[in-house]
Amino acid sequence: MTFANNFTIVITKPTKGEKMSHKIVSTDKAPAAVGPYSQGCIGGGLLFISGQIPVNPATGEMVTDDIVSATRQSMENLLAVLRASGDGAHLVKVTIFLTDMNNFGAVNEVYASFFDSEPPARACIEVAALPKGAPIEIEGIAVLPE
Repeated sequence: MTFANNFTIVITKPTKGEKMSHKIVSTDKAPAAVGPYSQGCIGGGLLFISGQIPVNPATGEMVTDDIVSATRQSMENLLAVLRASGDGAHLVKVTIFLTDMNNFGAVNEVYASFFDSEPPARACIEVAALPKGAPIEIEGIAVLPE
C-alpha cells in the first residue's frame, strides 16, 4: 500500500513452512503476570508490553493511595518491562485504561512527567473494572533497535 507523501506499508507473511519467532520478556522489577500471559513479548521488531496495574513488585501490594501514586507505579512497571527488553527500545504507543475518567487530568500530569519530548501515541479509555480492583492499567508497544 502506498499513501500520500510516498509512505509505503509492506505486509509480508512467512513462506510456507517458515515459523514466525518471538521472545518473551520477563523481569522481577515489574509484578508477575496475574494470569496466563507474559509481561512482554517481542515479535517483528516490536515489544508488546502487557497491561501494568499499580502493584509494587517488591511487596506485591496494590498502590491505591491515590490516582497519582497508582499512575506512577503503573508507569514504573511498564518501563521496567521496557528496560528488560534491552537497550534502545522506545515506546511508540500507549493505552491507558481508567475506571474513572474524572482522574484523566491527574493521570495526564503524571504520565507527561515520564517523557522529555516526543511522547508516544496514546489512547485513554474508561472501563467498568480492572483486574484486582485496580484504578488504572497501562499497556504499551515499543519499537526495538535494528
